[in-house]
Amino acid sequence: MIIGVPKEIKNNESRVGMTPAGVYELTKNNHTVYIQSSAGEGSGFFDKDYEGVGARILQTIDEVYAKSEMIVKVKEPIAEEYPLIREGQVVFTYFHFASSESLTRAMIDSRSICIAYETVEDEEGTLPLLTPMSEVAGRMAIQQGAKYLEKPAKGRGVLLGGVPGVAPGKVLVLGAGTVGIQAAKMAAGLGAHVTIMDVNMKRLRYVNDVMPNHVVTDFSTEFSIRKHIKTHDLIVGGVLLKGAKAPNLITRDMLKEMRPGTVIVDVAVDQGGCVETTRATTHEDPVYIIDDVVHYCVANMPGAVPYTSTIALTNVTLPYVLKLANKGWRKACEDDKTLAKGLNIIEGDVVYKEIMQSFNWEPLLN
Repeated sequence: MIIGVPKEIKNNESRVGMTPAGVYELTKNNHTVYIQSSAGEGSGFFDKDYEGVGARILQTIDEVYAKSEMIVKVKEPIAEEYPLIREGQVVFTYFHFASSESLTRAMIDSRSICIAYETVEDEEGTLPLLTPMSEVAGRMAIQQGAKYLEKPAKGRGVLLGGVPGVAPGKVLVLGAGTVGIQAAKMAAGLGAHVTIMDVNMKRLRYVNDVMPNHVVTDFSTEFSIRKHIKTHDLIVGGVLLKGAKAPNLITRDMLKEMRPGTVIVDVAVDQGGCVETTRATTHEDPVYIIDDVVHYCVANMPGAVPYTSTIALTNVTLPYVLKLANKGWRKACEDDKTLAKGLNIIEGDVVYKEIMQSFNWEPLLN
């Protein structure tokens, strides 16, 4: 198969869809791999590194799309890429369709095969291709939250770990999935007092078993959320509904109940956000303030640490890329039910029901 890896062109996105190590495995299996020139530089991988493992370098993104049967990338295509995607072409990436009707319609119109990293799901219900980026984002949420709690950044002026004689800061984590666990771990490591909320008691029991005593759990209800937001300094939104739009757990009116300078880091922004006032931001302009509450809503948080993120992503995507390349998408998805869950749009038809539900569409578009 001919596989193309274009340069990411989303704002401040420095990750790349495949490391040289991943490309080596593909070329070793007699597949042709085209890399757009400088695609890996932001992650610390250079054209000569890819050429050394058998990749061919193309100068433009147009060439990569035109020559490739399958595109492997990191983030969803943006508007200028839509015309480059053609009928029957496999696109394997993070799509997060539920947060963008325009992207969804564009991919329907392209009649391509869209396989979304974030909905590849194993028998245990875990999301193996989303997990490493959720781990990165969860940890980064605390780094960024701690920074924006500083007074020059319009935060409350709170040091999360406190000092002798001064109580530590308080972190509220919504969701006890991968993002939430990693955020709680990082916050606890800094010495903050952490409250983690979820509606899944099994997850809360797990948190209670593995976390230190200054991480406490609470069952998530609107009443409990309203209570906690009044006293917590940093709020991390880590709620995920597989393939669907995130629920608004914090509404606009709740902001007035928070103390001025409270920071919200909404990691769920890729799926529309779990805060009503969330709107996607970039690493270039990451925050905005509403009702004296600082919102950090960068839609590609792991893009800020591309070396770590690219290696972590290739580690989990490579086995599936090899299956798709070796067998073709139909046979690969027939043989691997985990991979089949990643099918979102097939030649103009939306086949993932949560996307349909997000836009209140009828069961079939075509």
